[in-house]
Order: sequence, then structure tokens, then C-alpha cells
Amino acid sequence: MADGNAFRLTAVTLDERTVVRRTRQIEQEREIAIYDLLEANSFAPVGSEGGPYRLILAIEESRLVFDIRLGDGSAHRRVMLSLTPLRRAIKDYFFICESYFKAIRNAPATQIEALDMARRGSHDEGSTLLRERLAGKIEVDFDTARRLFTLICVLHLRG
Repeated sequence: MADGNAFRLTAVTLDERTVVRRTRQIEQEREIAIYDLLEANSFAPVGSEGGPYRLILAIEESRLVFDIRLGDGSAHRRVMLSLTPLRRAIKDYFFICESYFKAIRNAPATQIEALDMARRGSHDEGSTLLRERLAGKIEVDFDTARRLFTLICVLHLRG
């Protein structure tokens, strides 16, 4: 690695062409995930000589697309993954998040805590699955995978 910025993301955007209007909570999750991701990440496309990188996440024909660009915006490579293995994790995460956000309004603290633990556990499972799916294509640390999984969930909200 040439320097500390060689294998990291410096910009992340979502292909917004198919996004429906999002709730305030979902939009806040997106903003926080991008902010945290840009603050600290490890992103190393296998066989690449280094970046830093810009990433555009998109969904095309039921495939998740990692459009990886170099710092100057020039094309570097595209990695495509089937969404099928991730759909269950995304669906479970959405279901638990919906229950959690409803519970915050008036549920007892113990129920909120239990749902928050379930939400974090579901998120961790999705992140682990994403890392497994990216193995041999893009190496990421667990925290980077967590933030990318959040963004994939947000991107998955389509009309």
C-alpha cells in the first residue's frame, strides 16, 4: 500500500434513479452510513494497485453493482453481485427496523432494547453475508461492510 489512502473510499453515492421517497429515519440512516464510511473504511478491489476510490452503488437487472472509480472519477472496474442471496437479510433487517421505529414511540424500554439488539444482530448478519459475497472481488473490513449493507438496504427501496 503506497499510503494510508490507497485502499479506501473517498466518495460514495447511490444511483438514485429508482429510489422512492424515503422516510426521515431511512434518510438519516443513509446520511450517517455515508459519513461514517468516509471517516473510516478499508476498501481493496482484489488485484488493484490502489486508489483512493469513489464508489457508485446501483441496482441493475436484479444485480447489485459496485461501480468503482479512481479519485479523479475515471472508471476502474465494476463488480456485480446477484441480489438474491442478500434479499432475505435485507427483508429481515427492514422488518426489524420497522418494528423498532414503531416501538420507539410508546413501547416499554425493555421491548425497545430487545428490538435494538435484534436490529443490530440482523445488521451484523447482513454485513457478514455481504463480506462473503464480496470475497475474491473486493476486500472490506467488517465496519465497512456494515455501512455498505446499510446503503444497499436504502438502495433496495424501489418503487
